[in-house]
Amino acid sequence: MQRWKWILMGALLLSSLAVTGQVWSYHSYLLTVQQLQAGLTKASTPDKKGFVLVDVRSPEEHRAGMIPGTDLNIDFREMKARHQELGAQLDEHIVVYCQSGHRSNIAAETLADLGYRHVYNVSGSMNAWMEAGYQVVQPGR
Repeated sequence: MQRWKWILMGALLLSSLAVTGQVWSYHSYLLTVQQLQAGLTKASTPDKKGFVLVDVRSPEEHRAGMIPGTDLNIDFREMKARHQELGAQLDEHIVVYCQSGHRSNIAAETLADLGYRHVYNVSGSMNAWMEAGYQVVQPGR
C-alpha cells in the first residue's frame, strides 16, 4: 500500500508541473571569470567575440562599472519581458553576470526556460572579476 501512495504522489507532482509549466531543473552553464576573460581577449573586436555579454544588475550598478565588452544591461527581473533585446537566436551563446552570481543565475535560468540553449552564468560575477584584478570600465567607453 505504501508503494502506491508514492506512485500517486509522483504522478500528482508530474501533472502539476505539466499544468503550471514550471521547470525545476537547472539548464544553464557556469563560466569562470578566467574563461570569460580568455573569450574576450581572443576576439579581434568586441562585436566579434561570438557571444552576447549581459549585465543583469540594476542600471545604477551598471553605471558604476561593467566588464569591458558588455553588450547590454537588462535588470534580471526584466529578462523575461526584455529578452528579445538581446538580438540573439535560440542557439547563440549568451553570457550573463551580476555582482555575486545569484541574480545572473536567475537570469540564466529564465533565458534557458525561454528556449535559449547556450546560456552561461559567470561564477562569482563582478566580485570574482574584480578579485581577479581584471579591468572594469564605465558604460560608453
